[in-house]
Amino acid sequence: MCFSVCLLAASHPLRALDLATAEAYSLQTGGTAFLVQLKGKTIRETYANGGGKSIPQKIYSGTKAFWSLTALVAAEKGILKLDELVADTITEWSQDKTKRTIVIRDLLNFSSGLSPMPELHENNHSDRTAAALKARSLAKPGEKFFYGPASLQVFHEVLARRLVNKSPIRFLEREVLVPLGLGSQRYLPDGKGMPLLAAGWMQTAREWSRLGRMILESGEPVLDTDKGFFAEVSRGSKANAAYAYGFWNNQAAGSASSREIDVETMMERKLVAQSWKNICLSKAAPVDLIACIGSYGQRLYVLPSLDLIIVRLGRGGDFKDAPFLKALFGVRK
Repeated sequence: MCFSVCLLAASHPLRALDLATAEAYSLQTGGTAFLVQLKGKTIRETYANGGGKSIPQKIYSGTKAFWSLTALVAAEKGILKLDELVADTITEWSQDKTKRTIVIRDLLNFSSGLSPMPELHENNHSDRTAAALKARSLAKPGEKFFYGPASLQVFHEVLARRLVNKSPIRFLEREVLVPLGLGSQRYLPDGKGMPLLAAGWMQTAREWSRLGRMILESGEPVLDTDKGFFAEVSRGSKANAAYAYGFWNNQAAGSASSREIDVETMMERKLVAQSWKNICLSKAAPVDLIACIGSYGQRLYVLPSLDLIIVRLGRGGDFKDAPFLKALFGVRK
């Protein structure tokens, strides 16, 4: 199913030819869905199954941003503060000289210094919370970017204790999913019934695009006000200036010394070999590009300056952000 791209004016930075080229690259690298929304209208929508129907697929780490939004809503409602010490709630950390200095914001930005513990992704894990609370500290909070499930599992426990007898899942559904017009998700509970926060959700391209629309509408209808949220997403953290709250930014693309990297490839390296300084997703893309990145080529791109949302879903393949975005914006060199 493919909609016309006649809405593109000749002067617009997107051209029908470039959309077709980007779509072809997506298909060649295992793409299954390609959705483009410009100024609130769908101008291109294609599916590899040929049936014109978007099938829910795993968005992997795209899940993270929804839980970060849940934290922001909780902060707006006074349930917690992003810069408060985690040990104020996880009191068993109060005697640990490193963990007692971690703040909630560190958990959401993966700058807590905790070991990422990828083993928590296992579907049959007996108790993710207990394991995450015992995660080793590999660095001082705020200094290093360690991307993995442990920090978010700790955040889930913080939220659970603050909500007392209310479920974080129900809070997420009521405060984030319902406003976005989304239903209950695939939570991958462990042996204690606790969900995996780092991955697991399955969505269609159109469903995931609703998160992009929320960004373009300054947080509505989820957040009452962005309160600097989008500015923080755009500048990242000290540990990784290209990442905050489940979103990647492209701000460094405006610097001549920036490094264009493939995030998924970097993640495959050992922690000591990962480098997140002065990175960007694509030098061909606008600097205000914001992206959610899920394994195996799952992507949500949002460009506020163009009022543009792009969703790309796939199954394996060798998809990379840089060549896709280079094709999308018509850079031929």
